[in-house]
Order: sequence, then structure tokens, then C-alpha cells
Amino acid sequence: MSFADRAYLAIRDKLIMLDIRPGEAIVESELSAELQFGRTPVREALKRLEADRLVVSYPRRGTFSTGVDVADLRHISQIRVNLEPVAARTAAEVASSATREHLARLADDTHALDAVDVDRTELMRWDHKVHRAIYRAAGNPHLEDVLVRYYNLATRIYCLFLDRLPSVADHVEEHTNLLRAIAAGDADTAAAVTLEHVMGFEKSVRAIV
Repeated sequence: MSFADRAYLAIRDKLIMLDIRPGEAIVESELSAELQFGRTPVREALKRLEADRLVVSYPRRGTFSTGVDVADLRHISQIRVNLEPVAARTAAEVASSATREHLARLADDTHALDAVDVDRTELMRWDHKVHRAIYRAAGNPHLEDVLVRYYNLATRIYCLFLDRLPSVADHVEEHTNLLRAIAAGDADTAAAVTLEHVMGFEKSVRAIV
């Protein structure tokens, strides 16, 4: 993995988890020093993140983290409720034996997770890990790219209200049955659980805004 790729992943994580707040100015020199990457990898990473709609650059003003608008949730959810079940169903149908074993272990680890006592930010990182594993298991890089982009945008909205949401632990624990369904090749259950999971995400946010 190149330095630019590593910088991209590190900065993307900070943006998604709101370690870099919406609307905050991004100073390349400070970010380079913090992450211990050169200016060039950071600059390349920021260009990619602009394509992901996580940062925006203005001539003579600089680069900023994009704002988070709850009104966007409806549009993001419209995409996710249609495509997330496709990814789950496809993963259940086409995943290799090794991938199924990996997802089954991830299901066991999720079930064993003491979600109630785990920091909510860490729970969201776990959520992130599970979703990425499912997208990758579907074996369609184009579908994966789309879902990663909209998962990231949805997660920023979720993290904005993280301290006020009552169901974060339940939201993460739902992954256990989803992962087991995919690992078992149960495509119908995987798709149904995913649809309920994504719809529940939107409802939980709308209930407090």
C-alpha cells in the first residue's frame, strides 16, 4: 500500500468519525505532521476525498471538511436500502469458502462483543469493519465503491448524533445474524436482515431530530 493510500485511509477515518469536524479547515502541513506523512501523500489523499464528497476545496480559501446535512439522509438511505441488500444477497451467493469462514468468525466476534459497555465511537468502527467485509465479499468492486461512499456519508450523520442515540449497541449486534446468514449462503435472509438494518438506522436518527 502506497503512502498516499495510507494517508487516504487515515484521513478518511478521521472525517467519517468526525475527529475532523464538519466545516473544519484542513491544513495540509498540520495533518502531515500529525499523521507523519509527507505533504505529497496528504495532498493526493485530499484530492481523492474530495471525489468522495468528504472534503471540499475553494480557490484561495483552502480545503475544508464538508458539512453534514441531516436532510441528505433521505437521499442517502434511498440508495442504501436498494443496494445494501444486493451486496448481502450477492455475498451469500458467491463468497468463497475462505470468505465465509472469515465472516463466520466476524459474526462470533460481534456476538461476543460486550456492546453495551464498549465506547460508542469504537462500536461505530466495528460497524465500519463489518460493512466493509460484506461489501468486499460480494465480489463486485463497482458495487463496493458505491456502497463505501454512501456508508461513509451515512456514518457521518450517525456520528453527529451518536451521544443521543439509544440503540447503538443493538444496531451493531444486528450484524451477528446478518454475517451468519451470508456465511451460511442464506441469500434471502441476508437481504431481508440488511434491509431492516438500514431502515432501522434511518428511523433511529429521524426519531431524535
